[in-house]
Amino acid sequence: MDWVARYLDHVRFEKRLAERTLALYTLDLEKLSAYAQEAGVALDAVQTAHVRRWVAQMHSGGRSGRGIALILSGWRGFYVWMGREGLIASNPVQDVRAPKAPKPLPKALSVDDAVQLAEFSATPDVSDPWLERRDAAMVELLYGCGLRVGELVGLDVQASASAKGWIDLEGGEAHVLGKGSKRRSVPVGRKAIDALRAWQQVRAEGLNAATAHQTALFIGQHGTRLTAQAMWQRLRQRSGQAGLSTPVHPHMLRHSFASHVLQSSSDLRAVQELLGHANISTTQVYTRLDFQHLAKAYDAAHPRARKK
Repeated sequence: MDWVARYLDHVRFEKRLAERTLALYTLDLEKLSAYAQEAGVALDAVQTAHVRRWVAQMHSGGRSGRGIALILSGWRGFYVWMGREGLIASNPVQDVRAPKAPKPLPKALSVDDAVQLAEFSATPDVSDPWLERRDAAMVELLYGCGLRVGELVGLDVQASASAKGWIDLEGGEAHVLGKGSKRRSVPVGRKAIDALRAWQQVRAEGLNAATAHQTALFIGQHGTRLTAQAMWQRLRQRSGQAGLSTPVHPHMLRHSFASHVLQSSSDLRAVQELLGHANISTTQVYTRLDFQHLAKAYDAAHPRARKK
C-alpha cells in the first residue's frame, strides 16, 4: 500500500495546500521513505529511535536545526494521518525535536566603521543642514550611549513629570525609560554633548505655530516627534552616505557600543548597567563578540595562525 501517495492526495484535495507546500511535503516524505528503506523498516513500523537516528544523520550532514524542524513537521503530519486511519498505534515523531539552532550573534560594526559613521558630516548639497545636525546627534547618542531606538524616540528637550527621558547636558547624563518601565542614567560623552548642543541651536526651525509647544527632543520637519521607523530610515541612508558597506540600523549601534566598551574595559557588569539589562546572561552574548574580536586579532598577527 502506497501510504505516502494516499496522504499526499489527502492534503492536496482535502486540505487544499498550495503547490509549493505540497512539493515540500513530497520531498520530506521521499526522504522519510529513503531512510526507512535503508534501515529495512516499513513506514508503519518506524519507531522513535529510528527518527532520532535520522535527525542525527541530517544534523551531522550539515542540515540546520530549522531545516530539520520543518522536515519533522512534515513527517509528524504524515504519522498523525496514519494514526487517524488506524494504521499505527502511536506517532514515532511526536516527541522528537530538532537540534536547537545556535543563537545568532548581534551584529556590531567594527570600531573603524562605527567611528567613520559617527564622524561623517554630509555636505550641504547632499543634506539639509538642519537634518544634518539632527541626524548627527542621533548617531552620537545611539553609539555613544547605547540607547535603544525607543529610548531615543522618547527623549524630551527637558526634564518634566511627564517626560519619558531627557538629556542633562550640564551633568553629562541621559535619563531614559527602558524596557519594563525601568529608568536608568547613562553617561553622555563630550562628542555627543557637542552634537546635541548644535542640534538644539537649530531645532526650533522645524517648529511652527501649531507645534511650538512640542516637547520631543528629536522632531521631523513637520514639528512632530520623530518615529522609530523614521530613525531607521535616516540611519540607513546616513550609513550609505558615510561609505559603509553594511546598512546600519539603530540596534546595530547599540550592539557596537556594548561590544566596544567590553573590548576596552572587560567589565561585564558595567556594560550590563549601561545597557539596562535586567539579567547579566543577556549581556554575556557580547563576550562572544569580544572573543571574535580577539580571534581575528590572533589570526592576523600570530605567526602560527597565518595561512601558508
